[in-house]
Amino acid sequence: MSDSDLIKLYSSRILGLAAEIPHLGRLPAPQGTARKRSPLCGSTVTADVVVRDDRIAGFAQDVKACALGQASAAVLGAVVIGRTLPELQAARDALQAMLKEGGPVPGAPFEGYEVLLPARDYKNRHASILLALEAVVEAMEAAQAAA
Repeated sequence: MSDSDLIKLYSSRILGLAAEIPHLGRLPAPQGTARKRSPLCGSTVTADVVVRDDRIAGFAQDVKACALGQASAAVLGAVVIGRTLPELQAARDALQAMLKEGGPVPGAPFEGYEVLLPARDYKNRHASILLALEAVVEAMEAAQAAA
């Protein structure tokens, strides 16, 4: 990867998001929890959720990832409260399609993922970018299964 490729990939916007991740930490009494890990790079995201009326009412995330994984977690954290499982599954699937198949940016309210469009060309970064959405989907599934 050349220096100009790195500069493009790690834009100031991505680095800014990585520095300001909403809902960092853990919930004291989550209804659902999931930990996802990228085997390629070792990045991990743990998501805790509280669900009311089939929507996320409480959310926290423990993010130990590269700047791209952190930026992804920041985009999610900004819009996750109030979301339903189908909305989160659709966002996860759309983000995966955007990265792996050249699909469009996920729709509102997840359009902030457009900042990660330059990562399409770096397949070894895709798993880290997907971790936050995968973790929150799995945590919400666990919460609903326990209800």
